[in-house]
Amino acid sequence: MRNSDQVEVSVYQKAKKGNYYCGDSYFYHESDGKFICALADGLGSGEFAKESSQTVMEVIRDNIDVPVTSMMKKSNEKLVGKRGVVLGILQLDLKSKRYAYSSIGNIGLMTITTNSIKKRNIPQAGYLSGYDRPFKVMSDHLEEGMIFVMFSDGVTSKEISNSYFLHKEVDQITDTFAYLYQQKLADDTTLIAMKYNEESR
Repeated sequence: MRNSDQVEVSVYQKAKKGNYYCGDSYFYHESDGKFICALADGLGSGEFAKESSQTVMEVIRDNIDVPVTSMMKKSNEKLVGKRGVVLGILQLDLKSKRYAYSSIGNIGLMTITTNSIKKRNIPQAGYLSGYDRPFKVMSDHLEEGMIFVMFSDGVTSKEISNSYFLHKEVDQITDTFAYLYQQKLADDTTLIAMKYNEESR
């Protein structure tokens, strides 16, 4: 687990059985009142899937201050001639206390508030492959203690909706998931748990 100024992060990742390379790539960063987290899953599995998902993470790393829609567009442009990816991008504005999220394909996002209200974002269908397309962005208020769980398609909504994940710290969420499900995983799997703290730690 890594504690940044206002966002705690814990990550669980495992490659598809029999593969050395995990086709999922992720990136997160906090600075200047903003936090960004992105997760990409290259289509298929193995080295070429990893190459495409890594390409997208490099784009986001180089454009951390632009709006989510611009990150999606820039990532899409870089995939011309490469294997496609599904992608989710979460951006927290720690000054205005709002967050924005955009995804295409089966990257999931679940939010959990301190009163145990869970919301699951419905991803936009499709994938990025270099062809121009519109992107939807969901925006809402940040709440103290709010938890975000972002995950690739190795995780099912049933697993992540399990009550075991309520009222836990982010490292407990990833540890619990690994304990319950890692022997059953048949695909590249990434689960990123993040907790927003209103005051810096």
